[in-house]
This record gives sequence, structure tokens and C-alpha cells, in this order.
Amino acid sequence: MTPTITHINDLVARCQKGDQRAQMEVYERYYRAMYNTSVRIVKDTAEAEDIMQEAFLKAFSKINTLQEVSTFGAWLKRIVVNLSINSFNHKVKLNEVTYNDELKNQADESKGIILENDSKDEKVKKILKTLNSLKENYRVALTLHLIEGYDYEEIGKVLNLSYANCRTTISRAKESLRKKLLKDETGMMPDT
Repeated sequence: MTPTITHINDLVARCQKGDQRAQMEVYERYYRAMYNTSVRIVKDTAEAEDIMQEAFLKAFSKINTLQEVSTFGAWLKRIVVNLSINSFNHKVKLNEVTYNDELKNQADESKGIILENDSKDEKVKKILKTLNSLKENYRVALTLHLIEGYDYEEIGKVLNLSYANCRTTISRAKESLRKKLLKDETGMMPDT
């Protein structure tokens, strides 16, 4: 095991014993990545902050149920994704979905991406902006698949879709993204 993994395992073990300093270190270590995950789903920075608080409280209160300490990061991410999707779905049902400034979201989302030069930076911003303009179910599915690295089965569980329906949704989302990117690039809608 690498020193970092050993250190995480030690921190989680200390958290399981109620060590608040260990909890704070875990929070500081995982906060930014989990926040970025949440904001990509809910598209609202204040809501993402609330979800982060709730996710860490839930994780620390149930940390003794964690069976495999080495999976803590994935377990925490699952909590964040589930809370984010629940929050998003609740807003959709209430017709209270708000749209944040696209550029602000792009800046938050591109922080975790290492860029080699300005042209790649512009391409990433364009793709993220176009991704954010997709229908909500497409945006969430593609975010989970392409950015968060979830497989079809995991996305299906999170979004309550069958495996086949999940594959179809992601395929259609990719096609929609491709068409929008081509339209932005050429000014014309591509042939289907």
C-alpha cells in the first residue's frame, strides 16, 4: 500500500472511533472533489454546498457501517451523487429548477482538468458549456458516465433506469452533444 492509501485508512479508522480531527482532515481532503461532483449535477453552487454538508454528516454518522475502509472515497462519492440527484429531482418536481451563469459553472467544472495549452482550454470550455445545455436527463447521465466515470449499471441504479434504457439514454445524449457541437462549429445542424 502506498503511504497515501495507508494514511486514508488510518484516518477512516480514527473517524470510526469518533476522532474529530481525523474527520476534519478527511473533509479537507475530499471536499473539493465532492463539491465539484455535486455542482455538476445540481448546477447550483449554494445547493451543492448544502449537499456537501449533508453528505459529510451522513458519512461520518454511518462510517461504522463501512465494510471496506479502502473504498471510503467511492462510498462518499456515491452518497454525494445520490443526494445531488435526489435534490435535482425534487427541484424538477417542484418546477423550481434555476439556471446559473454558464461561465461560472464552466470555471468550477474545469478546475479539476489539467490543460496543456489554451486551445485545449477553449475546447474543454466549449464541450462543458454544450454539455450543460443538453436536456437535464442527458446532462446528468453524461456527467456521471464521462466525467465521474460511472458505468451503465451504476448510472442505471442511481437514475432508476434499466441497463438497456441507461445505454440508450447515454447513446442519445452523446449523439445530442455531438450534433450541438457540430452545429456550434459549422452553424448548421448535421444530417441525422
